[in-house]
Amino acid sequence: MCYQKAKSIFMIIFLLSVVLTGCGSSETALPVPEENTQQSEVSTEYPIVIQHAFGETVIASKPERVATIAWGNQDVPLALGVVPVGVSEANYGVLDGNNLLPWTLDKFKELGVEEPVVFKDTDGLDYEAISDIQPDVILAAYSGITQEEYDLLSQIAPVVAYPEYPWQTFWRAQITINATGIGMQAEGQKLVQDLEILIKEKVNKYPSIKGKKVAFFAFDPLDLGKFYIYHPNDPRTAYLLDLGMALPESIKKLAQETNSFYIELSSENVDLLEDVEVIITYGNDKLLEEIKADPLLGSLPAIKRGSVVLIEDGSPLAASATPSALSIPATIDEYLKVIGEAADQVE
Repeated sequence: MCYQKAKSIFMIIFLLSVVLTGCGSSETALPVPEENTQQSEVSTEYPIVIQHAFGETVIASKPERVATIAWGNQDVPLALGVVPVGVSEANYGVLDGNNLLPWTLDKFKELGVEEPVVFKDTDGLDYEAISDIQPDVILAAYSGITQEEYDLLSQIAPVVAYPEYPWQTFWRAQITINATGIGMQAEGQKLVQDLEILIKEKVNKYPSIKGKKVAFFAFDPLDLGKFYIYHPNDPRTAYLLDLGMALPESIKKLAQETNSFYIELSSENVDLLEDVEVIITYGNDKLLEEIKADPLLGSLPAIKRGSVVLIEDGSPLAASATPSALSIPATIDEYLKVIGEAADQVE
């Protein structure tokens, strides 16, 4: 089986190429504008200079036409009441054949836009389409763009890229970076605070979750000889920690051995993960039956006792496991419910 197919269950969420490199600390650095920005959009001073993985981007004046690419970036301006003039399509977790996730589409409609401009760029950036909408800024704080892609996009408009490593920008930084790029840093910080309050209120209703040692797995039912665990630097794992869960010592140790956003492990080494109390994975009951029946994977305590959260692959909830400004309030109740049910199985 080819390398890419073995990872297809989880790689589709990002629409990435086969191999991604780069790793960072568990805290993603926030942008520091060189110019002083006050606590309201009105008093924002320009130019704003944002440092990122490819150098720096200068925002000379308030952007009026905002474009976004990649995953979740469109939800930041939308949450702040700004309608992007063009956004990347989402071909994972979408409903009814449309090209946007339900919370994104709902927000567009709430802001008076019934048919937003959507780039068909899951097989590669559509530079012509992006150029045609004449953006003043392109938001890509959570993305995997390369230096070449950044350079080409920069010929169209200033690009707000990820701070250090591809696909490793947590939701707080995604909001703050993108909000800074549209001259709304203070509003972005307020949005982060509001979401933190929301998360705290929701989590308090599920005391069994607190402190449970969790890992986010990805299995390929066609090849159970190996599996994948999302690295602590991946937003999915970081979000679980926001929900009050904890990293097992085994995952902390394994995370030191890779420079990617996932950890690959042979099923023969599954005994290394006996301290994992709750497993979260994409799949359904059929997958759970298969891993329970597997002589190696089925030996894991979490699998034996059933403390496994199965998120239907391709569903909106599966898409929201990588959180954004709009997906968090849209799905946190459903997510906490299924996690709480699994946590209740842990003695």
